[in-house]
Amino acid sequence: MGTIKIKNLTFKYNNMEKNIFNACNLNIDEHWKLGLIGRNGRGKTTFLRLLLGDLRYQGAIQTNLKFDYFPQTVVTPQYSVKEVLQQITQLDDSEFWRLELELEKLRLPTVILTMAFKNLSPGQRTKSLLAAAFVDQTAFQLIDEPTNHLDSWGRQVVSQYLKIKQGFILTSHDQGFIDQSVDHILAIDRNKIQLFHGNYTTWQQEFAKQNQTEKLEKQQLNHQIKHLQQNATKIRQWSERAEKEKRKNFHQREEHADINRGFLGHRAAKVMKRSNSNLKKVATKIEEKQSLLKNTEEIESLGLNYQAPYQQHVLQLEKVQVKRAGRILNQPITLDLQKNHQIALVGLNGSGKTTLLKAILGCKKLIARGTIVKKNSLRFSYLPQQFENLTGSLADYARKAGIDYPDLLNTLHKLGVERATFNNRLENLSRGQNRKVSLARSLCEAANFYLWDEPLNYLDAFTRQQLQTLILTSQPTMILIDHDQAFIDQVASQKIVVNGL
Repeated sequence: MGTIKIKNLTFKYNNMEKNIFNACNLNIDEHWKLGLIGRNGRGKTTFLRLLLGDLRYQGAIQTNLKFDYFPQTVVTPQYSVKEVLQQITQLDDSEFWRLELELEKLRLPTVILTMAFKNLSPGQRTKSLLAAAFVDQTAFQLIDEPTNHLDSWGRQVVSQYLKIKQGFILTSHDQGFIDQSVDHILAIDRNKIQLFHGNYTTWQQEFAKQNQTEKLEKQQLNHQIKHLQQNATKIRQWSERAEKEKRKNFHQREEHADINRGFLGHRAAKVMKRSNSNLKKVATKIEEKQSLLKNTEEIESLGLNYQAPYQQHVLQLEKVQVKRAGRILNQPITLDLQKNHQIALVGLNGSGKTTLLKAILGCKKLIARGTIVKKNSLRFSYLPQQFENLTGSLADYARKAGIDYPDLLNTLHKLGVERATFNNRLENLSRGQNRKVSLARSLCEAANFYLWDEPLNYLDAFTRQQLQTLILTSQPTMILIDHDQAFIDQVASQKIVVNGL
């Protein structure tokens, strides 16, 4: 039977002060379908890279398993899908039927094999690369964020596909997807890594209980520490009063100055000695209590620099169709976005939702038919689906974006980005951390109207909850696209279905 045995695993990157993993011990069975969860930047992708042997570490990782990583690197996206998948799998024409079987299970038509890989939709790329991974039945799969850019139908197809597979570690922030796909959870938080039998919901229930218990313990410890600190203050004040009394008595009678000085000096010395001894005892107790404090995971409330537009009707679309590469993508869309309303555009990948957002932003060449009416005075904040090309420092980024640097840092901290990360160059951050930088920029920008394209991509469950609460409380004027149905159901005041042609 195949296993992964991890003993005293300790690791940190050279530019970090604290360890990402500290003396971790785990035993993982090759048949487990394991979901790897945790906040962005806590080490999920790093953990997979450690298993692959890409990073040097302390401790031991013992295994008789062969690992494969998803998503694989595609070095020739201009080649046909078949050629790309053959490069990855090393299957010749006589064995390629095995991969075609996997494609069929993922509801991909074989006609895509003749297309250039770069021309596939994001969902088609994801499913074709998953098929290439699982065609090797001897490998234990390390699957990193497969749901990003998948529509709701695609996520359902992939989760059903994973149900019939055995032996993988899956990182994802989609609760419903994980619930349907895994039977164990490996959770990474600030001070430990824990293994649970069950799915995301099982872990969430247990995590809530643990966090509540730890918060109560933290409150009690903080109360005890405060009491000890008050005692230390009283001891210092008592010692200072004794010293002042000694000085006062020295000058009471000049003729007895030598006697008083000797007697009172001896008494003051005893008082000071006893005070210092008591202070040391109290300081030791405070240090002991503080060492017991656990760094519990807390979700802070986000702010939004929203400036409500003065007009009631912010945006009108009348029978709008958009095009890409000369082809009309969607059926006519008509909508009337009013102030403080949130419209969600829903539909399958390739139906033209992102293209419609870009047309609203002002790219008139994308409009095939219909009219878009909006005020030129509107201030937009746009969060694109694709990653921004982030390089340099956070300070440089804030300056280029025209936002306040301290506000950006404060927002990132609320989003769960560790302060030690603020000095890292943006190109060295994880995908989730980079996504949070773009999100924090949008939250800090002064705007009347928000256009968010798949904002939840790469974001952890805690951040998703923060965004949901923010939208419900702030009620910004917004058009958003996302494939997390539960999120859309909560935040959207209206849904507009975009049907592809």
